[in-house]
Amino acid sequence: MSSAVYDHRIRILPADIDFMGHVNNARYLNWVQEAVIDHWRRFAPAEEVAAKLWVALKHEITYRKPAFLDDQVVASVVLEKVDGARAFYATLIKRGEDVLAEVKSSWCCLDATTRRPVRLARNVIARFLG
Repeated sequence: MSSAVYDHRIRILPADIDFMGHVNNARYLNWVQEAVIDHWRRFAPAEEVAAKLWVALKHEITYRKPAFLDDQVVASVVLEKVDGARAFYATLIKRGEDVLAEVKSSWCCLDATTRRPVRLARNVIARFLG
């Protein structure tokens, strides 16, 4: 069961542009992290946001097209599943209808105090996976 698509707008900064005149590939990882964390903060209860942290375990990126300074770019995030303390996301980075990159990522939920993996309560997961 997947969640609905969550769109995170991306602002391209001059510092994102590399020697080839387009957004550096490494910057896409930052965008995915921003989008996934924004997704969490948008839908999770405030007390869960304060009590939980997310760390990336794995990113698999397929680059399709370059992005440039004046592009209007959106990261469309879908939470595909939650398994224990892990969450699995699919993110499409798009400029209009053009897919710039496809990203599969897995994340681990940590208790903010102990920094140890922790499962999400079912009612929290239901907010995302409905």
